Amino acid sequence: MARRRIYPTSESIPLAGQQEPLHTPLDRDRIINIALELLQSESLANISMRRIADALGVKAAALYYHVKDKEQLLHGLAEQISKQIPFPDASLAWREQLAQWASNFRHTLNQYRDAVTIMGATIAGSPSRLAHIEYLYRVLSQAGFLDAHVPWLAAMIKNFIMGFADEERRLQSRASDKGETMEAMSATYADRFQSLPQDQYPHVIRLAAITTAPDLDAEFAFGLNVLFDGFEASRQ
Repeated sequence: MARRRIYPTSESIPLAGQQEPLHTPLDRDRIINIALELLQSESLANISMRRIADALGVKAAALYYHVKDKEQLLHGLAEQISKQIPFPDASLAWREQLAQWASNFRHTLNQYRDAVTIMGATIAGSPSRLAHIEYLYRVLSQAGFLDAHVPWLAAMIKNFIMGFADEERRLQSRASDKGETMEAMSATYADRFQSLPQDQYPHVIRLAAITTAPDLDAEFAFGLNVLFDGFEASRQ
């Protein structure tokens, strides 16, 4: 077992993006927080225990006293991501609450590369993640939905957000890998669609500009409203 490193000064754990203070004791929160900071610019595949140790200025063996393997790291990352999702005002109507919560969740996922993968690869058993499940169940139950339907409805909301954020991040990564802006990449794909045979793909050509340069915020809000309209219909 690696010896635990003790330093003379103890300071609060910084949030991702903040400068790491010097001589901070090595612990689980600090390891997870550094990994989360690395996720802002690097893929999950590149974030090994050795990579985290290098960022902390310690030997990789020192990490295993606090985080024993990659699975524990993933669970810690998922919990930290979950903690950053704000809860909406409880006085709002159920649709407004869930729309705001969904927007908050999407925004948080978009802060980190591979956040969707991390959330999808781990079981929601930590306090913060359970608190969000409890929140969704409470809002839906108080809105009058049947108990038998509440978990299904909550899963539909989560899956829509995760799928949307995943596609959004893939588009951004594709543009970045090509060294292009999103607008430039959209224009390239629009030109490709416009060059297709008119007799075979008339609708693809007609809707090329909308398909390749969508208003993602408007699309996300529209998708939520379609979901919520369906939810309402299920109560009738």
